[in-house]
Amino acid sequence: MGSRASTLLREEEIEEIKKETGFSHSQITRLYSRFTSLDKGENGTLSREDFQRIPELAINPLGDRIINAFFPEGEDQVNFRGFMRTLAHFRPIEDNEKNKNPTASEPLNSRTNKLLFAFRLYDLDRDDKISRDELLQVIKQVQKRLSLCFLG
Repeated sequence: MGSRASTLLREEEIEEIKKETGFSHSQITRLYSRFTSLDKGENGTLSREDFQRIPELAINPLGDRIINAFFPEGEDQVNFRGFMRTLAHFRPIEDNEKNKNPTASEPLNSRTNKLLFAFRLYDLDRDDKISRDELLQVIKQVQKRLSLCFLG
């Protein structure tokens, strides 16, 4: 499967994704291999169902919220580029990244972008506000998942 991943991802795409996300060449090729293994339809995109088969997301109390973060409004598929953009929010913050190029846009893993990403996990109706009901819904999801984990 490693050879399939390396043959389908062009060097120019890897370089563009590196610049946009901050991932290294080897991280991108490894994540592409993982992406293609998750792509059960073999159509170059992932569905929500593909994500739900990931055990770590299945047991995560916020798994549904994390999965939804990969899909723009009204979309039910995500391509590799979108997948990588979302994953970039989970990269550790590197304080020296902004110093590399002061005219570059803020990295996807900046404190500000991480905060916005986390906010969107709780803003269930995407109205740029977290209502009491939205917060309670997320808390209930967490409680439900935790009780399933501990009570079996």
